[in-house]
Amino acid sequence: MIRRREFINRQLKLGVGFALLSISRKGFGFDVNNEINRKLFFKLSLAQWSLNKGIHSGEFDPYDFAKTAKELGFSGLEYVNALYSDVMDSRNKQLAIKKFIKKSNDAAKRNNIQNLLIMIDSEGDLAAASVRKRNTAIENHKKWIDAASQMGCHSVRVNLYGVEQKSKWMEYSSYSLLRLSEFSKDFNINVIVENHGSLSSNAELLMQVINNVNLKNCGTLPDFGNFCIKRVEGDLYESECVKEYDRYRGIKEMMPKAFAVSAKSNSFNNKGDEVYTDYLKMLKIVKESGYDGYIGVEYEGTGLSEIEGILATKNLLINKGKLVT
Repeated sequence: MIRRREFINRQLKLGVGFALLSISRKGFGFDVNNEINRKLFFKLSLAQWSLNKGIHSGEFDPYDFAKTAKELGFSGLEYVNALYSDVMDSRNKQLAIKKFIKKSNDAAKRNNIQNLLIMIDSEGDLAAASVRKRNTAIENHKKWIDAASQMGCHSVRVNLYGVEQKSKWMEYSSYSLLRLSEFSKDFNINVIVENHGSLSSNAELLMQVINNVNLKNCGTLPDFGNFCIKRVEGDLYESECVKEYDRYRGIKEMMPKAFAVSAKSNSFNNKGDEVYTDYLKMLKIVKESGYDGYIGVEYEGTGLSEIEGILATKNLLINKGKLVT
């Protein structure tokens, strides 16, 4: 495994966008030391998924997340449980999670950065048709709710995968969210749902589920870009999207119950704008909702290296955020 600093420097050197656009480190996307303007209505966090390629390849240690985020100018951390193979593949998961909590807390403290939330993946389908499968998924998620509490997070993000029939999906989703939210109250943790593929990306249906649960600690994590509700192959993420929920409408519908916001990015033009999402329009919607918390950077593209993409998204948020009145 290469060192974190070497990984960051190599990413900056190898980025395709950097080579094509000849951008200086102080230009679009590369001002590491750019302090957040006090006029911004939000703070900046980093979603760990932005580093998933480096983590999966073994080039980046997930436990260096806090230090890297701090170096890149962020003040909050959004963890992804599935990126910790030492935990997910452990035969003694409870002990592995305990070690994860300590190592992550120590790193956050050393770097004076705030743990915000844990995104929970690969722990079962909360909207499955089988009651047994739903209950197993609920129990699996409880371990991470406990972990989030011990780390000082405010929320865990869950997915609502399972059946495709709308009425059944709403019924089963409500079942699981209600039980998780009731459990998490004693841990002072919010259970928040991201628009994350299939029916969960239908914001109107999702909000009906959230409102049916009707608990103060059950809410949303609106993501600027995850609004595909149907793909060619029927999968969640891989094949071409053939039907998308209007992203601006979706964000507006989800914001009243938002405990966090995810600024998804994929590609940028030579002006530094994200080509699929109007960030200024999105930020206006977010502000008009009264939200003033963290907005998390989540770069998923391939045109830039992970570090370049993170910084490009961060600077775009800062630049557009200054224009929101």
